[in-house]
Amino acid sequence: MADEPLVLGIETSCDETGVGVVRGTTLLADAIASSVDEHARFGGVVPEVASRAHLEAMVPTIERALKEAGVSARDLDGIAVTAGPGLAGALLVGVSAAKAYAYALGKPLYGVNHLASHICVDQLEHGPLPEPTMALLVSGGHSSLLLAPDITSDVRPLGATIDDAAGEAFDKIARVLQLGFPGGPVIDRLAREGDPKAINFPRGLTGPRDAAYDFSFSGLKTAVARWIEAKRKAGEEVPVRDVAASFQEAVVDVLTRKAVRACKDEGVDHLMIGGGVAANSRLRALAQERCDAAGIILRVPRPGLCTDNGAMVAALGAEMVKRNRAPSDWDLSADSSLPVTDPHVPGRAGDGGDAHDEDGHAHDGGSGHGHSHGHGHGHDHDHVHELSKDNLYS
Repeated sequence: MADEPLVLGIETSCDETGVGVVRGTTLLADAIASSVDEHARFGGVVPEVASRAHLEAMVPTIERALKEAGVSARDLDGIAVTAGPGLAGALLVGVSAAKAYAYALGKPLYGVNHLASHICVDQLEHGPLPEPTMALLVSGGHSSLLLAPDITSDVRPLGATIDDAAGEAFDKIARVLQLGFPGGPVIDRLAREGDPKAINFPRGLTGPRDAAYDFSFSGLKTAVARWIEAKRKAGEEVPVRDVAASFQEAVVDVLTRKAVRACKDEGVDHLMIGGGVAANSRLRALAQERCDAAGIILRVPRPGLCTDNGAMVAALGAEMVKRNRAPSDWDLSADSSLPVTDPHVPGRAGDGGDAHDEDGHAHDGGSGHGHSHGHGHGHDHDHVHELSKDNLYS
């Protein structure tokens, strides 16, 4: 274990400031600071609020993670950070922090993909991923079916949502039912006391001519909202538990049906489910039932690793180090629409910029440390970096 890469991961794609420390496939620390309560009164995540919360939480959360892991920042073999996709402002906070720590400590920097990280986190619970891995990622912003022959370099999208993601639909229906934000956990809880067959809500994109692996939950959301509106206009009581159960069943039915079909079509005998909605109890149960029937091995991380966290970023970063993937350049920036086909953002070979030696330490490629900001102006920040190197963590 001592020979495996020790990596710190930073996740700030949305409203969770997550910092994880991983050695190989072993989780040492998973520190999270959430701003969800600050967004609840708005009924959704406010980007500017999220960005400011990340700024306030970043350094304390990094310190907490290192202390929990029992390691020094100088012991790290690399620092990984979510470079995208996500909220641009929130991502920039994490990327800026990761660059500062990596530079000051002389460690390689890895800008990684948020979605690929959600797949890689399963290694922390169930060991190395099989290759290829079929992954169903479901969250507030994404509902995707992905085939990953190599999680560090080869992730192939098979299908995705064409409108609302599953988690987004949960939040919107919870709002219609006046259940608060976030909607997923409360709908899951109420659905356990309801009848999933009480209302036959539509299953989007499940016809014979529809895209086999794409998802659509906008029509379902509208159908549920109109059903509730009709009840209220008629002066009838809305059976909240039955609505929650029937809506939830419609979502997980489509998700699991398409995921199992993809496994069969691609000849893959493992299915990994990740993302915030993977914490849903009915999704887990139905996926297990259908995978068992199809002879497919199901891998789902524990709920705490399904939601956004730094551990998943550290896990992918550790895999990058282990497989000798190229570190990112110092001009790494946030990409709010980073495609899943880019598991990480590597450096540009032979560009005369900074390089990393075999020990992972950063060295100047002969141009000082002037970083381009897209305006043609180089800025020398050596005096700032030297101060931070002397005064960071021992």
